Amino acid sequence: MKEPSMPDPAPLDDYIAAAARVLELPIDPAWQPELRANLELTLRLAAVVAAFPLPDEADAAPVFEA
Repeated sequence: MKEPSMPDPAPLDDYIAAAARVLELPIDPAWQPELRANLELTLRLAAVVAAFPLPDEADAAPVFEA
């Protein structure tokens, strides 16, 4: 399986800043590298999951409610 490439940090920084504004969440600039690293890892893991082929016969998991 091909290793997903690392995203360009500039759009991630823009995304973090925009999300913080929308959520009215103040972010200390010292945390920016850690936030970007977490988002990069999350996106890489999501790419691995999205690339996993599912057969046509795959069913969604059932939902059980009490």
